[in-house]
Amino acid sequence: MTGLLPLPHSETITLAGLGRPLELNADMATTSSQSSLEAELNVLGNRAETEIAQTATLEDLEQLRVAYLGKKGQISKVLGGMGKLSAEERPRLGALANTVKTAVQSQLENRKASLQTAAIEAQLAAETLDVTMPGVYRPQGRVHPINSIIDQLTEIFVGLGYTVASGPEIESDYYNFEALNFLPDHPARDMQDTLYLPNGDLLRTHTSNTQIRYMQDHEPPVRVLATGRCYRRDTVDATHAAVFHQIEFFAVDKGITFTDLRGTIRALIDALFGEIPIRFRPSFFPFTEPSAEVDVEWKGRWLEVLGCGMIDPNVMKAVGYDPEVYTGFAAGLGVERLAMVQHEIDDIRRLYSSDLRFLQQF
Repeated sequence: MTGLLPLPHSETITLAGLGRPLELNADMATTSSQSSLEAELNVLGNRAETEIAQTATLEDLEQLRVAYLGKKGQISKVLGGMGKLSAEERPRLGALANTVKTAVQSQLENRKASLQTAAIEAQLAAETLDVTMPGVYRPQGRVHPINSIIDQLTEIFVGLGYTVASGPEIESDYYNFEALNFLPDHPARDMQDTLYLPNGDLLRTHTSNTQIRYMQDHEPPVRVLATGRCYRRDTVDATHAAVFHQIEFFAVDKGITFTDLRGTIRALIDALFGEIPIRFRPSFFPFTEPSAEVDVEWKGRWLEVLGCGMIDPNVMKAVGYDPEVYTGFAAGLGVERLAMVQHEIDDIRRLYSSDLRFLQQF
């Protein structure tokens, strides 16, 4: 006998000279196919591991994935031969095939992550940014001198613990005049000084309306900085404008004295101009008593920069504060005037002319 051929079913044959029968069946052929598939899977798994580890690019790795795991890949071709196995052997070979497939998939993913990390590191190395080098500056615009002064004063007073507040520009007579102790016949209430609206309201002549409104809504102690536009019927010239900006600061608490006001103004002037001489001149304002004008010595002459005083008891009563318990001070200044002093501007109208030749100096 030269060999055994796979038999489609069980069959008994007699080997010459043995005198006894030998049983041959299809299971012997199945065992041979099973061993062949198992060997092929193991070979594929080992070869895939080696080739994946040696892959240098993501493109080559993708080609390997298709070659091994694609619909027409090598593992799929091996799995196609499982149809020749018996029902009892298929689960074991199927489990082995899944193990090999899962291992290859895991190796592909790990190698992909390694290649991606290497690509990112190479890109970072090629595009290293030296953060110590000066940046490329692209000017976005310039701060207007008026806004610059407002920003400076706001920073100073916020540093002193003040709260920034604002009020309406269209105001009633009560908040603009009456609550601030202006008498009915005060000149500021005349039509030639104040811009009135048809309904009896007016365009505020100072930011002191914010003081009244804030104190009505808050109990002492209060420390507030109020900023905004104001309007008056002034004849426009080198030092006057019908529309201007004003900043007012005030504080109310138990035991506040004129010394506290003087110390606050000293701190303000030092922050803006340095340690230059200042002086207080007696003055009069309806809403403060006593009152004073503050001058600074600037380039050999005295310049008036703000008005101030202790809040009048009548103003305290108007907002519901007991003047026997609380005292306070208030001061106000024109932003444009301060900008003119700080930048040595000769004409207030330059601040509103929108002349780029002028504004580009700041």
